[in-house]
Amino acid sequence: MASWNRRDLLRRAGVASTGLITPRLWSQAVWHGGPQPHQPAAHGPRTLDATKLAPFVDELPLPELQSPIDHRSDTSLGAENAPYYEIHMREIQARLHRDLPLTRLWGYGATSAPVVFEARSGEGVLIDWINELPAKHILPLDAPHKGLENAPQTRTAIHVHGARVPSVSDGYPEDWYGPGEHRLCFYPNGQDATALWAHDHAMGVSRLNIMAGLMGWYILRDQHEDSLRLPSGKYEIPLLIYDRSFTPEGQLYYPNPPDEGAWAQEFLGDAMVVNGKVQPFLGVEPRKYRFRVANTANSRFFSLALSNGLSFHVIGTDQGLLPSPIRTKRIVIAPAERLDLIIDFHAMPGQNVELVSDTLQLMQFRVGKTAVQDDSMLPDTLSSVSRIAESRAIRTRLLTLNEFDGANGQAMVMLLNRRHWADPVSEIVQRGTTEIWSLANLTQDTHPIHLHMVRFQILDRQNFSVDDYLTDESIHFSGPKTSPAAHEMGWKDVVQCPPQTVTRIIVPFSPYAGRYVWHCHILEHEANDMMRPYLITA
Repeated sequence: MASWNRRDLLRRAGVASTGLITPRLWSQAVWHGGPQPHQPAAHGPRTLDATKLAPFVDELPLPELQSPIDHRSDTSLGAENAPYYEIHMREIQARLHRDLPLTRLWGYGATSAPVVFEARSGEGVLIDWINELPAKHILPLDAPHKGLENAPQTRTAIHVHGARVPSVSDGYPEDWYGPGEHRLCFYPNGQDATALWAHDHAMGVSRLNIMAGLMGWYILRDQHEDSLRLPSGKYEIPLLIYDRSFTPEGQLYYPNPPDEGAWAQEFLGDAMVVNGKVQPFLGVEPRKYRFRVANTANSRFFSLALSNGLSFHVIGTDQGLLPSPIRTKRIVIAPAERLDLIIDFHAMPGQNVELVSDTLQLMQFRVGKTAVQDDSMLPDTLSSVSRIAESRAIRTRLLTLNEFDGANGQAMVMLLNRRHWADPVSEIVQRGTTEIWSLANLTQDTHPIHLHMVRFQILDRQNFSVDDYLTDESIHFSGPKTSPAAHEMGWKDVVQCPPQTVTRIIVPFSPYAGRYVWHCHILEHEANDMMRPYLITA
């Protein structure tokens, strides 16, 4: 782990010549109560000052609903007469703000708005992901990982985040393919109704490919959810929330070598983007709406609230509905987490209300004045979530989250359990068993840790002495256990691991065997080796 004093931290908090934040903000480095604060990044001569763009001048784009071409079978993947989709990954141009020129992007669809797939639980689908990207990346690349020196710049590997799928369709980072190639994947959808999201996961370039625009929605529905009469149709709106920076010419900006030195270990942009538009507005009726929210930023945590201070309800998270609605005025969402929210605008007729993250304005709701009939419901009981007894676990693993200063002025190295991606697999589990993973965070960051293929439950968190661990690798707790927050009591696939804390999760490893991945979902950390393979044996 890096040994930092105040001077080191203040130095790291400085604004680089590029105008973006170097490895971390001072306020982030000393933040122990959860994720970092949410200031916009600074800007410099290489970047446009996006904070000067007029807010709320563009209407919120709605996701592009995808339709299957036909039905097909593939015996090698286990698909029988499944809806078949073709997705062409291409370079597009789109205007992300009224006052910006056309920006070069990559997309699964034809516009900057995310695509959305809709499927039913238990009804599998086939998606053919076709790479039609140009040979040269639209963002600057850093030195390739070992073994990737001759790999195409615009390689892709598609991961449907949160999907319970066979390994061959999971988007393993080394299963990348280049322009002119494609990959057929089968998604069995053997899981509860929930909102998943698709994104690139190709080794060494995933953070850049997502920055370029390769992300979208994958929403599962089931009969139980249908029976709840939640807001639906035009009253259910998916929101991808993320941040970006632009060059003075209005193109995407990302700091990277060789001209700018070691690449940033977090990216914080100064343009807040929702569904492909900078600070858009949405006209709503004075009634209940359901918002499916995904944080698809590279590094930024969002602390969501309404500008008028009114409450809203959380009805679900990563892997589906909560047992009952949670009323709150503020909730923090880490990169890759999802929230299922109900906002009732009936008491706000004629108002303009912003969705904010501390001082950041994300989007505006323009509430109509005319009263409308609202037949949707917010039930007191949403689902049955049985808590897993710790006695079911056949093993407990202590796994550390590590940071090490790079040699000769190079970027800090971030690891899981002090191992690099290329090291031999150390987490080998048996299909059908349950384990407890104790994630001991030795760093100064909150890390959102994601396990592919499985869903899990959060048991508790407990502060410990990092100094004692670094001395003799012993865990000495320095405070009581704290239970998960109310909105964390459902099924999860991303867990926030605060600094100097052991976060325990209990994980049933089913239903598939094969090789999968666990990693930090701050994309810069993932790329700087905070990602490990794990193996589920049959």
